[in-house]
Amino acid sequence: MFNVGVIGCGYWGPNLIRNFSQLNRTRVTTISDLETKRLDHMKTLYSGVDTTTDYLDIINDEKIDIVAVATPVHTHFKFASEALSAGKHVFVEKPMTASVEEAEKLISLARENGCKLMVGHTFLYTAAVRKMKKIVESGELGEIYYINSQRLNLGLFQKDINVIWDLAPHDISIINYLLDMEPSEVSAVGASHINPAIEDVATVHLHYKNNVIAFVQCSWLDPDKVRKMTIVGSRKMMVYDDVQATEKIKIYDKAVEVPKHYDTYAEFHYSYKYGDILIPKIDGGEPLRTELSHFVDCIENDTQPLSDGYNGLGVVKVLEKSSNFLKKE
Repeated sequence: MFNVGVIGCGYWGPNLIRNFSQLNRTRVTTISDLETKRLDHMKTLYSGVDTTTDYLDIINDEKIDIVAVATPVHTHFKFASEALSAGKHVFVEKPMTASVEEAEKLISLARENGCKLMVGHTFLYTAAVRKMKKIVESGELGEIYYINSQRLNLGLFQKDINVIWDLAPHDISIINYLLDMEPSEVSAVGASHINPAIEDVATVHLHYKNNVIAFVQCSWLDPDKVRKMTIVGSRKMMVYDDVQATEKIKIYDKAVEVPKHYDTYAEFHYSYKYGDILIPKIDGGEPLRTELSHFVDCIENDTQPLSDGYNGLGVVKVLEKSSNFLKKE
């Protein structure tokens, strides 16, 4: 039984507390937040859990094995680094840190102290994304041409990070996972409409090996909630719509075929294939539960998490390059 301390009880922290509490191998012993009202509320839900406004009570507690960090991005490095230095395994929410330098330091600290470091890229543990991974690896789609991803909604506006840092980490982690590599080139375009200092709409351009490109469009200024990704291959195309309660994945037997032989330009004709639409069956289950259970497995078996520090670093690299690119515009 691993004892868990959770730092941050705002938006996502309660989900971590609930899932860690329901796993049969972990027990949440202490939670920390600056808001006493949040702590009082959590105490009504988990009467046996200690609460504190000082996160050091968790860091310095020798009985705590795992520290989960669910606080604003700019605080991730501080809390995670102190926990790792204290010899505790760390689960930190996405994005891993506010800079590449900080991410690299956390990886070094985890290695030096023999601790597991895992980043909360929860979508990598969803049944839908794992199904997509199998489909891509099977070659059913053929050669991947490009990926287009949209993550749009009205709000919630952040005060300390732009829309790329807020929304794009999910899509970047999914695309890197599907392609099993990181982009070689990154660029971005964006604009600020509400707060002049923070971009609220942006598109990130990613260039991968084998001439694969990806686009990640994110916005806090869209009337509809959109969570959609399209993967276009040489044989088939696949659409992942996370907003749909069911039928999240559709495989389209559509493609453009180029004639293998022709003598003159007049003989050259593209042919278009229009086939059936396949909707694969996807298993249920809560992704966060799967993710945290995987983290505990890695601690017990001394294996690397799927979304380990290097995985988190790969996403932060894209976020940092994108933001730096926007500053040059």
